[in-house]
Amino acid sequence: MPLSIGPTHFAPALAEMAHRHPNLHIQSSYSDRFVDLIAEGFDCALRVGYLPDSNLIAKRIATIHGTLVASPDYIKTHGSPQTPDEIVAHEALMQGTEAWQFQDGDKIVTVQPQGRFKADNAVALAAASAGGLGIAWLPDCITHDYVGSGALVPIMTRYPPPPAGAFVVRPPGLHPARKIRVLTETLIDYFAQNPDILGRDQCVPTGG
Repeated sequence: MPLSIGPTHFAPALAEMAHRHPNLHIQSSYSDRFVDLIAEGFDCALRVGYLPDSNLIAKRIATIHGTLVASPDYIKTHGSPQTPDEIVAHEALMQGTEAWQFQDGDKIVTVQPQGRFKADNAVALAAASAGGLGIAWLPDCITHDYVGSGALVPIMTRYPPPPAGAFVVRPPGLHPARKIRVLTETLIDYFAQNPDILGRDQCVPTGG
């Protein structure tokens, strides 16, 4: 599971699953890197964002909403982009070399941000953005407290990022193992019954 939100947002569901199934052995690993499920011996993984093309089988368990944010100090000094094509003129805080997507009416606009500060953890990127280092595209459940305190400000709100998702992914096969089905069903059910864990209007559970 992702280190950024796994221990806080998803670990309680694992505890619930352990209570429901006392004979089930559970071992979880938290990291923001993409693990090789087969080579590293994982039954499945929980991934958040936009899934790249792969031969893995994915089941969506939640919808994740994100926002482009910056600190008031950064905006005061550098301004804020008003349209997606202006992003390349700003310092972008990223996990790697990812592309950012935004909605322009019915169209999806993709940009290639540029920046000198990178981290493999969304919490670290939120802290860097609050420190005035640049703009960041982050899930609302990461930035909620920053925005609430005024440390971060939503920017370019006319062009929101398209909703992302949280997915259980597994190696290819005709039928998932029962333990993976149990995990998936537990996550969907847990967040349906406890929507505030993911945050209202932030990370919305779905069984789709």
